Amino acid sequence: MTLSRLLLLFVLALPAAYVAAEEEQRNVDPFESFNRAMFTVNNNLDRFLIRPVAVGYDWVMPGFAKRGVGNMFANFYDFNSAINGVLQGRFAGAGQSGGRFLINSTVGLVGLFDVATPMGVRPNRTDFGHTLSIWGFESGPYLMVPFFGPRTIRSGTGTIFDAYTSVPTYIPIVPVRNSLFALGLIDGRSRLLQADELITGDRYIFVRDAYLSNREAFVNDGVVEDNFSDFEDGEDFEDF
Repeated sequence: MTLSRLLLLFVLALPAAYVAAEEEQRNVDPFESFNRAMFTVNNNLDRFLIRPVAVGYDWVMPGFAKRGVGNMFANFYDFNSAINGVLQGRFAGAGQSGGRFLINSTVGLVGLFDVATPMGVRPNRTDFGHTLSIWGFESGPYLMVPFFGPRTIRSGTGTIFDAYTSVPTYIPIVPVRNSLFALGLIDGRSRLLQADELITGDRYIFVRDAYLSNREAFVNDGVVEDNFSDFEDGEDFEDF
């Protein structure tokens, strides 16, 4: 294929590619007007309340304490992963997550120390949104949920289920339970402080696309769909 023919094909394909991109965006985000409004609400809440608290938390908490808090919430996540592993029929992964939870909840002092990983029992992260994907449910439209942030219909449904199977939900002492939820929110936000500097252009689109890409990789066990697979390896590029 000559250079002139290749350039001509490229120019002719641009309008179709633009239309396809616009159509794909409408498909994944049909509620964009509502989502943008909710994004503004969430962004203001983060800007004036959550982020300042997270900055203070990050500054006050010593490194070893933050690691302990992170380990504890990761331990809670292992419990959910074990349940979802069973629901997915992935019993080896379920046993791995359950084993981590038992080891770190006992030897690791309620998960403050990650004893399981040095023993060779590595994390096997999953959630109910992933389970629904394995069961054949489509992701559905993108949603910006007030306070909770970006979701899809599938992942949002998964969040509700995972909340009901989360260990802190069943702590009988209400102040302790609520404090753990607040701590999880602030600790999680503090770990994203450096990521704030990576956001460029339209913040809404950046957050949406980053979330959808991350979820796609997560539910596909790290495999992301290749949108350029129509080109065979080396096809017609010898003449370029």
